[in-house]
Amino acid sequence: MPRVAIVTGGAGALGQAVTLKLLADGGVVAVPWVVDKEREALTRRVPAAARDRLFEERCDVTDGAALAAHVERVRSKHGRIDALVSLVGGFAGGSLLETDRAAWDRMLELNLTSAYTAARAVLPGMREARSGRVVLVASRAALAPSGGFIAYTVAKAGIVTLVQALSQEVREHGITVNAVAPSTMDTPGNRAAMPDSDRKGWVPVEGVAAAIAWLAAEESAHVTGTVVSV
Repeated sequence: MPRVAIVTGGAGALGQAVTLKLLADGGVVAVPWVVDKEREALTRRVPAAARDRLFEERCDVTDGAALAAHVERVRSKHGRIDALVSLVGGFAGGSLLETDRAAWDRMLELNLTSAYTAARAVLPGMREARSGRVVLVASRAALAPSGGFIAYTVAKAGIVTLVQALSQEVREHGITVNAVAPSTMDTPGNRAAMPDSDRKGWVPVEGVAAAIAWLAAEESAHVTGTVVSV
C-alpha cells in the first residue's frame, strides 16, 4: 500500500523536488497550492504514470480551518496520512532596526506559524493511527546566526525548537518530528536575488528532497527530534 504524504508548499522550488521524489518512491502526494503558475509547473513535471497519485487542491495553508478541511479530504480519500512535509516559507533581509512589525510578523507567519498550523491539522489522525512522520524546514542560518536577516533567522530558529519540543510530545504515539536545515539552495529565486554569488557551495534542491524523503519514510522510525544539515 503506498504511503500518503501531504506536502505544504509542494509546488514551490523545493516543494516540486520533494513531491517528485515522493511520487518516484511510489507514494501518494497531496499538494495544497495557491499560486497558479507554480501548480502548473508542478503538473507539467509529474510523469503520466504518477499523475493518479498526485492530489492537488487550492488551499491557503496559513488558514487553519481551510488546511484542516484539506487534511480531512485527503484522509477521507486515502484512509490515512503517513507523513506531513511542511515547506511553506519565505525570506526577507534586514537588521532588527530595518525590520518593521509587518515584515517581522510575515516572516513568523510564513516560516513558523505555517508549520504549527500544518502540524495541528495532521497530528490528531496520526495519534489515532499511532504512526506518522512530520518533517519541517529550518535553515543553517538558524544554527549559526550571523545577523542581517533577523526575522527570518528567528523564525527558523523557532522551527528547531518546535521540532525538539514536539518530538517529545508525540513520540509515545509512534510519531517522529524532524527537520532539515539547508544552506543556500540552488533555486531560480536565489539565483535572481544573488546573481553575482559563487554557487559552488549551493545545495541542489534534489539533495534536500532526498533527505526529506528519508525522514518521511517508514524506515526512519527511530530518528526523532533531529535537525539534519544539508
